[in-house]
Amino acid sequence: MKLMFISDIHGSLHWLEQALAKAEEEQPHTLVVLGDFLYHGPRNPLPDGYDPQGVAARLNAYGKSLVAVRGNCDAEVDQMLLQFPMMGDYVLILHEGRKIYATHGHGFSIDNLPPLAPGDVFIQGHTHLPVAEVREGITVLNPGSISLPKENNPNSYAILENGEFIIKDFAGKIVKQIHL
Repeated sequence: MKLMFISDIHGSLHWLEQALAKAEEEQPHTLVVLGDFLYHGPRNPLPDGYDPQGVAARLNAYGKSLVAVRGNCDAEVDQMLLQFPMMGDYVLILHEGRKIYATHGHGFSIDNLPPLAPGDVFIQGHTHLPVAEVREGITVLNPGSISLPKENNPNSYAILENGEFIIKDFAGKIVKQIHL
């Protein structure tokens, strides 16, 4: 089963359209959104193509193939616009015999892991920085941000399939990769 991960849309219809175009190419079974859907947040600049209502409409159309968690910039009013559950702090995904703990990253994070066993996977967004590494037997991942990447990283998304986690930019270049 192929999974696609995106995070930190922050209301950018422009970058969401880029990500959904990649989803059409990649054909994932499920799109996992790691929070920060509509609002850009007080510390971030307005992203290109800022259109929260447009983002809500596009995600609602994609909703049946979508799993989502709440980010620190998401609020109950956002759930009123979005027609899929997105207010949970985390979701557990069983994938190819592995437990994946997916969250935004403002509570439990790569630096503050929840109770996990060696071989489990932890994935977050929030920092806008791509990560693919192993810490104490736990694979820790972050697809980066589709709209507001930090530290000169590219806008990015990630694919998980056949035990490979690959972070890509929108030109298709591999940013980071790890075998689970």
